Amino acid sequence: MDLPFTTAQFLNVFRLYNNAIWPSQLIAYVLGVIALGCVVRKSPACDTIINTILGLFWLWTGFVYHILFFSEINKAAFGFGTLFIIQGALFIGAELFTIKIRYRFKADVFGITGIILVAFAMIIYPFIGALLGHGYPYSPMFGVTPCPSTIFTFGLLLWTNQKVAWWLLFIPGLWSVIGFTAAFQLGMLEDTGLIISGVVGVGLLVYRNAKTVV
Repeated sequence: MDLPFTTAQFLNVFRLYNNAIWPSQLIAYVLGVIALGCVVRKSPACDTIINTILGLFWLWTGFVYHILFFSEINKAAFGFGTLFIIQGALFIGAELFTIKIRYRFKADVFGITGIILVAFAMIIYPFIGALLGHGYPYSPMFGVTPCPSTIFTFGLLLWTNQKVAWWLLFIPGLWSVIGFTAAFQLGMLEDTGLIISGVVGVGLLVYRNAKTVV
């Protein structure tokens, strides 16, 4: 598949975007840490905070990154942005309509995999990008760009303690394929973590859903 933009144009979007939204990147990391702290607290109020933070990450990325910035070099970004906005609305809507998404970490295969994905999204992803020559501001940043935010989302969903509805997994799973396919062609090798998170995350969650009675 031929992309309608070059690697240089793609990285320049991140430069413009990161410079324009500063210091939102720092705020995203603060929110990410708050979400992790809420998993430890194990309370309904904290579950609401986590779902709201995930919703904000997806809404922001859909509108600000995709629609306002990435659309300048790729008109498909309007469609991508719409998907991200829908996903953000699903997380926030789950709280509004009292659909339970509860986060309770357990030191099992799901919990340990979640730790790996969260660490990759917040720490390892930007480190690999810097090693590959596209460090900040030419890099996708945690919480405000699609790929690390999607990986983080899978990490947290693996810390839930009940079935995760298919409609909450569909868009992150779809993006793990779309985002990786394009980014890999552009030399964004850190996005190998994106497809791995999609395959492993969806696979484990579907498996757990099948094994969960209630």
